[in-house]
Amino acid sequence: MAKTKTLDQLRAEKEQAEAQLLQEQHKLQRLEQRKKHYEKGERKKRTHRLCNLGGMVESVAPEVKDLTRTEMTELMEHIFLCPKSSEPSVTWRLPTSTKRTEERS
Repeated sequence: MAKTKTLDQLRAEKEQAEAQLLQEQHKLQRLEQRKKHYEKGERKKRTHRLCNLGGMVESVAPEVKDLTRTEMTELMEHIFLCPKSSEPSVTWRLPTSTKRTEERS
């Protein structure tokens, strides 16, 4: 036959269950914080990589420093989306530095 539990035993079980619940909530909170930490690290790595790539582009073609975002996008699209051929494409040219400074003034 099933044992009947006393009120004190039930209260003790309740306290134990509440303590276990609190531990699990803290465990979940720690895991969520760890996830945020790793995601933040991935963003930092991406930013670092993009800055390095941008620096390399500027070191090879210093003229790109003066390009607007739209002009840079057009240049990248032209470079990466143009059909492959044996002759270099000359339809897109970098603006001269005097032209860009006049536009910005």
